[in-house]
Amino acid sequence: MTAAAVTFAAGAWAALDPARSGLSLLLVALAILFGAAAWLESGSASAKEVALVGCLGGIAAAGRVLFQAIPGVQPVTVITIAAGVALGLRAGIGVGAVAAFASNFFLGQGIWTPWQMLAWAGCGAAGALAAPLLRKRIPFAIACFLLGLAFSSFMDAWEWYSFLPHTWAALSTQVARGFPFDMAHAIGNLVLALVAGPELRRVLTRFGAQLHTEIVWS
Repeated sequence: MTAAAVTFAAGAWAALDPARSGLSLLLVALAILFGAAAWLESGSASAKEVALVGCLGGIAAAGRVLFQAIPGVQPVTVITIAAGVALGLRAGIGVGAVAAFASNFFLGQGIWTPWQMLAWAGCGAAGALAAPLLRKRIPFAIACFLLGLAFSSFMDAWEWYSFLPHTWAALSTQVARGFPFDMAHAIGNLVLALVAGPELRRVLTRFGAQLHTEIVWS
């Protein structure tokens, strides 16, 4: 938590100069990630659960790399939301962050990486918080569609605020430029979720139940 506090303070200092808005946002993102990592490590998760989260994050990352030839289409959002629904808040956040970080070793690390980690972690958190509503195929698919749009909008807003003039015209241009890719992401999520969403959630739920099974000696 010390690293998170120091990084956040540096971000607040950078925010005093409007010319350093991009640096300020990057430092704040890193502070949030440091805080989230400290929170995840402080939990009671077993080694098997940590391994499962890492494995799921790796699978999602591999899927993103394999789908890179189709701009905007990738399975990270669907897998992250399913992990949140089936395994809970910590797992959803962890899978989203790991998937973004790991896949960018192949697709390119940069100042966008912390924001992708935050955005996908947020998708996992949303899946966990709305889990009772996402047990059926159609609600799960709709959630994946909407969170795909939310992810893309979040990244569009970050790029606009960090690199473009802070005007409505610049924001409109940024959104219009990214609209085809944003819709490809959302529609790809919808199709993947309709095809395999509930089945993936059920498999993860069974894994989660096995991880939390306790043997009681009588």
